[in-house]
Amino acid sequence: MGAPTYTALFDAERIRRYDTAGPRYTSYPTAPLFHEGFAEPEYRAWAQRGNAAQPPRPLSLYFHLPFCATVCFYCACNKVVTRDRSRAAPYLERLIREIELQGALFDRARSVDQLAWGGGTPTFLDHDQIRALMAATRRHFTLRDDDRGEYSVEVDPREADAETIAVLRAEGFNRLSIGVQDFDPRVQRAVNRIQSEAQTVEVMEAARREGFHSINVDLIYGLPFQDVGSFARTLDKVIAAGPDRLSVFNYAHLPERFKPQRRIRAEDLPPPAEKLAILGHTIERLTAAGYVYIGMDHFARPDDELARAQRAGTLYRNFQGYSTHADCDLVGLGVTAIGKVGDTYSQNLRDLPAYYERLDAGRLPVFRGYELDADDRLRRDVIMGLACNLGVAFDPLEARYGIVFADYFRRELEELAVMAEDGLVEIGSRAIRVAPPGRLLVRNLCMVFDRHLRARRAGEPRAFSRVI
Repeated sequence: MGAPTYTALFDAERIRRYDTAGPRYTSYPTAPLFHEGFAEPEYRAWAQRGNAAQPPRPLSLYFHLPFCATVCFYCACNKVVTRDRSRAAPYLERLIREIELQGALFDRARSVDQLAWGGGTPTFLDHDQIRALMAATRRHFTLRDDDRGEYSVEVDPREADAETIAVLRAEGFNRLSIGVQDFDPRVQRAVNRIQSEAQTVEVMEAARREGFHSINVDLIYGLPFQDVGSFARTLDKVIAAGPDRLSVFNYAHLPERFKPQRRIRAEDLPPPAEKLAILGHTIERLTAAGYVYIGMDHFARPDDELARAQRAGTLYRNFQGYSTHADCDLVGLGVTAIGKVGDTYSQNLRDLPAYYERLDAGRLPVFRGYELDADDRLRRDVIMGLACNLGVAFDPLEARYGIVFADYFRRELEELAVMAEDGLVEIGSRAIRVAPPGRLLVRNLCMVFDRHLRARRAGEPRAFSRVI
C-alpha cells in the first residue's frame, strides 16, 4: 500500500466521532493487566526456558535512567527530578547489580540485537558513568561488535554537547532520539522546557559527524498556547534539520494522575478544534516533505528502517514504540522498566528505595507481570498486525492457532463492518487491511480485538489517553 495523501487521512468529523480513550498497544495485554502473582520466580523460569529455543532468540535490552535536572510540566514518565548529580552513582551501583543478575539468566550465545537507554534523561550521566554502564553491559551480555545492532539513546540537547555525542558513538550507540516538543518560546516557558533551535541542531549535526545511523525528533501537539501557525513554524525548523524519523505525540492533560501537569493551566491549552487543526496541518506538512505516516504518531523517511519494515510486513511494537526486532526477548533494567520474555511481560519496582532494597538483597526487582494464554497470543498477533503492518491475513493465524478466523472473531468482524462503512478498514474474505484513513485511527481498530478492554466495568476510571 503506497503512502496515503493528507486528504485521504484526515477528515475532522470522522476523527471527532472516533476520538475516545484507548491503549497505545505497546503491549497486548496492556500494562493495567499486570499483577503481582507474576514475580521473580516466574520471570526466572521463563528467562531460562528461552535459552533452550533453537535457534536462540536474540535479546533486546532497555535501561531506564530516571534522573532529570529540571521537570518538564507535560511529562508523564517515571522520573526523579534533581540537580544533585551525585544521586546517579548509587543508582548505577544497583543497576550494575541488576545487569549481573539478569545476565546470569541468559545464554551468552544470545546476542543483543537491540539496546535502548531511556528516561528520564540518560545524558544526566557523566561520560565516565556512560562508559562504566556500557562496560558492565558488555561483561554480562553479548553485545554486537559489527555496528549492525539497533542501539539507541534518548538525548536532551540541554544536557549534551558534541563531546557527549562522540562518547555515546564510541560506546556503540548508533541511533539518537532528541526531545524537542516545540520551539516556540512562549510554549517552552509554559511547560518549563527552554531549549533553543541552535542547541538542538548542534546535537543533530554532531550525531551526523559521528556516523549515527538514524536521528529521531519528538514533538508534542496540544501544549499551552500552541496554534496552527506557531506549530507550523516549529515543523518548518525541524524539517529543515532533516531527522530520519519524527514522533508527534498528543499531549494528554491528566493533572489528577501526573503532578507536574498541575503547573499547566487548562485554560491555556488549545481548544479541541485548534488541536485537531494542528494535527491535520502536521500530517499535511510532513507528508508533503516526504515522510511516510507509519501510524500512532510516527513518521519516517521512505528509506528508514521503520518504513521498510512496514512495507515488508515485519514491523513490531514494544514499550519504546515501533521496532524492527519482533524476534527479540526484551529485558527491562532499571526502576519501573518493563520487559517481554517469551510469552510474558514483567515490570520492575517503581520507586527507588524499594528497587535498591531488592537488589541489595541479591534479588531481581521484578514485582509484577503477566503470562499470556492462547487467546492473548492470538489477539496480540491480530492487534500487532493492524497497528504495525496495516493488515492481518487469516491463513497464517488459522494454521498457527487452529481456528477459523471468521468464526472465532464473529463479534469483532461485525463491529469492524461499521468501521468499514466509515472507510477505516477493508474486510476481505481472507484478510483485513487498514484503509488510509484508518492509519490515523488504528488504535480504534485494535481496540475491537481487545478482549480485556471489552471486559472493563462501565464507569471504571479511564486508564488511557485519548486516541487523538
